[in-house]
Amino acid sequence: MRPRHPGVPFAQALRFWLKLGFVSFGGPAGQIAIMHRELVETKRWISERRFLHALNYCMVLPGPEAQQLATYIGWLLHGTWGGIVAGTLFVAPSLLLLAGLSWVYLVFGTTPLVSAILAGVKPAVVAIVVAATVRIGTKALRGPFQVAIAVAAFVSLAVFSVPFPWVIAGAALAGFLGRRFAPRGSSHAAKPSGAHAPAVIDDDTPPPAHAKVSARHLATVVAAALVAWAIPFAILVAAFGAAGDFAAMARFFTQAALVTFGGAYAVLPYVVDAAVEQHGWATMGQMIDGLALGETTPGPLIMIVAFVGFVGGWTKALLGPEALVTAGVLGACVATWFTFLPSFAFILAGGPYVERSRDDVHLEAPLSAITAAVVGVIANLAVFFAWHVFWPGASASTPFPATFSVPSVAIAAIALWLLVRNRAGVIGVIAGAAAAGVALGALGV
Repeated sequence: MRPRHPGVPFAQALRFWLKLGFVSFGGPAGQIAIMHRELVETKRWISERRFLHALNYCMVLPGPEAQQLATYIGWLLHGTWGGIVAGTLFVAPSLLLLAGLSWVYLVFGTTPLVSAILAGVKPAVVAIVVAATVRIGTKALRGPFQVAIAVAAFVSLAVFSVPFPWVIAGAALAGFLGRRFAPRGSSHAAKPSGAHAPAVIDDDTPPPAHAKVSARHLATVVAAALVAWAIPFAILVAAFGAAGDFAAMARFFTQAALVTFGGAYAVLPYVVDAAVEQHGWATMGQMIDGLALGETTPGPLIMIVAFVGFVGGWTKALLGPEALVTAGVLGACVATWFTFLPSFAFILAGGPYVERSRDDVHLEAPLSAITAAVVGVIANLAVFFAWHVFWPGASASTPFPATFSVPSVAIAAIALWLLVRNRAGVIGVIAGAAAAGVALGALGV
């Protein structure tokens, strides 16, 4: 029997999660901003504090935090099936789009039209991430202590390249020490200012029945996750051999899912090394093109793994030269399944314990500090995007090449104005930016 929250019909939630899967542009920052605007501000399905509490948990897990956040909220609203549906619909449209785009890429290569569309969309992605930084920062940074942590997180990542897990751990430690030695300065939990309309799941709403801590539930989720991993893996081994590429994809992407702390950019060097150097599933040039496709399609940026699986199955003709498309689709599905399966297990198994920790005063300050650090992380992502989009060809050896894209800056500025001042929809901004890119391409700009 499917659990159902009395305030949100399951069919209504299903429609929202399906829509989100097609409009979740902008990487994790943009996706979190979309969910925040729709679920917290517009629909009022969940309160600000409950949303940020869930986000804190997802940020300290390996894997794509935005997809995990969608899974968590879906689970909180409608139990296990709600979480599975929300998390799956967050990924499925991206898988379909990337499989189709991978086919177009391999068959037709880069065309002027596609290049022009990407040239317009990339600056809009920069604007989406900047808007997310502003939106979440105004909610999460409630005092000088939180601002200092956000700035420290940004500098640690942007200047000193500190690994993401250490940034989160440092923020949690700062919150703990701040609460102990300067409780007044560090006690500003992230919460909305002033009165707010009641939410379906409000600050003081007790956890639903399915969110109660249960050893039986934990054991069931863990067992189901192991079975969901073992059966497909056994089928791949039986059909293609333990040393085959499909089994190697299953093993590698499972390992990648368990070490992807810090989001997609933190794990990309690991994926690139394995895909290019170890297994030969793609070339370095193909990986760069795949990253561009991942940045400009909805869904988690780590969905680049689907591109890797498709290209690997196709280029190595793993099912023979007459079945290139089938091999590519199977490779994309294998990469996606084994990458995202651990995320579902983390949320469905750990959710009840996270809900129980919500009122723990000892965790309030560390979690508030983590939320502040997230603002710095998102700001760093915005700078990273802007650097590569506004200075095409930028690299570590040549950080600011002579080529500076004035049209990209103009598109980003207009998109940011529409998002922040006019509260325009993300999909409309993306479509407008794509049209602008095509128009500029036709003019030779």
